[in-house]
Amino acid sequence: MTLRRNLPDLLPLTAAVALTRFLFRSRILYDLDSVNFALAMKRFDPSVFQAHPPGYYLYSRIGWLIDLVFHNPNLSLVILSILASCGLVILIYQFALDWFGRSPARFAALLFLFSPLCWFHGAVALTYIVGAFCSGLVGYLCWRLNNGHSGYLVPAALALGFAAGIRPSELLFLAPLYLYSLRRLDLKQILLGLLAVLLAVLAWFVPMILASGGLNAYFGALFALWHMVPGKKTAFNSSPAYTIARAFTILFIYTLTFGAASFAPLAEKLRTTPIDREKVRFTLVWITPALCFFTFIFLVFINSGYLLLLAVPACLWLGLWASGWYTNARLGKSLKLAVIVACAAANTAIFLFAPLYCSYRSVRQLQSELKNIQTTLPSFGAPSNTLIVSFDSHFLGFRHAGYYLPQYHVLEYPEVNMGHGMVAFTMYDRDTHLVTRIPGPYTRFVLYPLPAQGKQFKQYLAKILAKIPPGDLKITGRNGHTYVTGPIKDLRSLFPVLAAASK
Repeated sequence: MTLRRNLPDLLPLTAAVALTRFLFRSRILYDLDSVNFALAMKRFDPSVFQAHPPGYYLYSRIGWLIDLVFHNPNLSLVILSILASCGLVILIYQFALDWFGRSPARFAALLFLFSPLCWFHGAVALTYIVGAFCSGLVGYLCWRLNNGHSGYLVPAALALGFAAGIRPSELLFLAPLYLYSLRRLDLKQILLGLLAVLLAVLAWFVPMILASGGLNAYFGALFALWHMVPGKKTAFNSSPAYTIARAFTILFIYTLTFGAASFAPLAEKLRTTPIDREKVRFTLVWITPALCFFTFIFLVFINSGYLLLLAVPACLWLGLWASGWYTNARLGKSLKLAVIVACAAANTAIFLFAPLYCSYRSVRQLQSELKNIQTTLPSFGAPSNTLIVSFDSHFLGFRHAGYYLPQYHVLEYPEVNMGHGMVAFTMYDRDTHLVTRIPGPYTRFVLYPLPAQGKQFKQYLAKILAKIPPGDLKITGRNGHTYVTGPIKDLRSLFPVLAAASK
């Protein structure tokens, strides 16, 4: 199939993806990780989570290059997500065309276009949709290599190395697929392929280590983050309930990703053509490492984008089943078209209105709250005598406080052990540092407000306030948020190690 023959399908599909993502793009750095990436574009330093380990070096460097044009880190990273989304719909269409034919290719591409989770990640400043594109590219090149086209040996290796530079975990998840695709080659070709992967990884890994301040600084921060978050609740050191919960979370994320199209596998019984067993094996090798990791090691719902690594193989098979339903179901054509339109409308509604972190509704809400806080908080104290204390939260936490109020000194609660003693993260002028003392001289502090909605945020704030002497605090409600101010001396209750070092 020539490119020219496919243009009548690819042009409107790609244009629709670009338009839907751009019109509903986030105008602010939506997530705490989004801020980390924006900071890394200015000064890359994983030891202070600019960006957070493992660094995402190529992602931040590509974002920096785009920002030379736009001079807006959020917009630059969103543009990168949109470009990756456009590349993905082309990859999905071409891959499905090669595997199953034109009708499944059209359905697979439409599934991606109207996927609520893919739509969301195509419109925000996060790595996941770029990682999905890399996974799809590696998968497509590996399939060509798997079919005996040895000319794809080095391109597939370079794509794998590039994917690891975008999201280092992709080396772990996609390397088995690359190795599987090498199994019919001779030893010389296998060694060449492995060498190409090594060189592709070193091409970004060495500059990243140099920018990080050396191996000790980089891996020290990486291991500290592992012990603080992912390493706490793996299948090997927690109850089976956590593993079961992660498995159900994966099922829910699958439903969230494809919405109404999640039921397409039910049409498998309508299939009239035999399935190529090699395609089944190839798919299993592709998806199994990631599914095992997210089931047994680490996954939380707010990181649903991790599963987009598997978006391409999922779209391929769902496109096949949806096409089989459209071709073979005993329904009138008009009714079938009505069902398709209804499914697209349902998925659009999920993206627009779902009360979840990954909806346009939530993006708009955060934008509104952030603007409100930017306007209101300065009335509780000037930058010269007021220290902002903020929390480790994905939304309206330390990163948002430091980035959108750069004139203030911002201190993150709680203290953390980064492997060399207890420290705290601070931000000033959109740059991050680790401190062992409470910054000064300041006479008062103000707690940066958490999101206005959410019972868990109110409960967390109540726990924090219970630690501070109540007589010194002033609590004010304004524009839906709670602002708490007090004398700087009361921070010894929240930062005992830093306070002791400050005496």
